Amino acid sequence: MPFSTSLSIAVIIASTGRPRELAQWKQQLLAQTCQPDAVYLIVASQDDLPAPDALPDDARVLISPKGLTVQRNYGIDRTIDQFDIIAFFDDDYIASCRAIENIRALFQDNADLIAASGHLILDGIGGRGHDYATALAAVSAYDAATPPPIWIRAHDSGVYGCNMAYRSSAIGDLRFDERLPLYGWLEDVDFGSRLLGRGMVAFTNAFAGVHQGVKSGRTSGVRLGYSQIANPIYLYRKGTLRLRTALRRMTNNVGMNVLRALYPEPWVDRAGRLRGNAKAFLDLMRGTLDPGRILDI
Repeated sequence: MPFSTSLSIAVIIASTGRPRELAQWKQQLLAQTCQPDAVYLIVASQDDLPAPDALPDDARVLISPKGLTVQRNYGIDRTIDQFDIIAFFDDDYIASCRAIENIRALFQDNADLIAASGHLILDGIGGRGHDYATALAAVSAYDAATPPPIWIRAHDSGVYGCNMAYRSSAIGDLRFDERLPLYGWLEDVDFGSRLLGRGMVAFTNAFAGVHQGVKSGRTSGVRLGYSQIANPIYLYRKGTLRLRTALRRMTNNVGMNVLRALYPEPWVDRAGRLRGNAKAFLDLMRGTLDPGRILDI
């Protein structure tokens, strides 16, 4: 795709089981200081959608087989040859009103940049999550304040999947790994890591937002526990995750599951995660460990 002086942007939101969160995007997009050229909602069934009048204006709805990596790839295949920039947002992400405008400017002003993840004002993924009112208030306060000086920091281990943008010409024939099924844990790290060498992969505060960390619609505790072991090992063997990083992720996750097992957080199935961890270790010893085995759990 030739480099354009006015970069076009497609927004892709892959979602399953969260019609309420998808409905929030209608107002979010209306509030943007600069509109994207297209918005694609990639869902697994009509049941994943809000009422028609709650859909973002002019959004293109596509039905895809279920799974985060599959749904994102479905979106890439339909945008890669039409738009200069592809931005992926989680359904429970609340964007700053300048997000689209600043993504366009960021890639326009940095010709070597091929992938970027934005600044998170709040991230609820590690806790109970943030409700919509809290997230919206935080974003509104951020938008009302004086914009901070822009920084861009190169990163060598991928970007954060809840808010990430890519230059289409750098993606080329690369796709998210569909061997990471359902929630696709660590799929963002894998995808960004495979782009290294094609240009700069970076974190930046040029665009910002809040990740609510909504707990509904996520993988079961047992399945996630299995993925906490299987996915890092799979990506290490694949070469997109360093051994030290894989071991740190597994140790931290198993350690937290053990420590909180007796007094788990209400929003976390620690017992289920531990069972999943144990199943994964057994499969590792048997030589049958594979991310796709969560489909049989």
